[in-house]
Amino acid sequence: MSYIVMNRFQVAEGRESEFEELWRTRESFLDEVDGFEIFHLLRGDDPGEYISHTIWKSKEAFEAWIGSEPFVKAHARAGETPKEIFAGPAKLSQYAVLMTQKKKV
Repeated sequence: MSYIVMNRFQVAEGRESEFEELWRTRESFLDEVDGFEIFHLLRGDDPGEYISHTIWKSKEAFEAWIGSEPFVKAHARAGETPKEIFAGPAKLSQYAVLMTQKKKV
């Protein structure tokens, strides 16, 4: 069954466009990793609320990504992100998918 990983960000007021541009222009290297299925960057209804949302084939696939060279390459520029862009620390959440329902065709 699939595995979902979400990283929640609270972006400082007025820095939303800058945050979105950082994500738009980054290289993720996710396509190089076995078990990666899909990525979404979500903007919430509350000001400054963002979530990076990935779906993996399994928890093991996600854990392999964390230890991979593509992960290191994807996060190489993280230290260049101004700390002031965030209103607080990011929060990582991980979920095993128990049920999925799709629209019947």
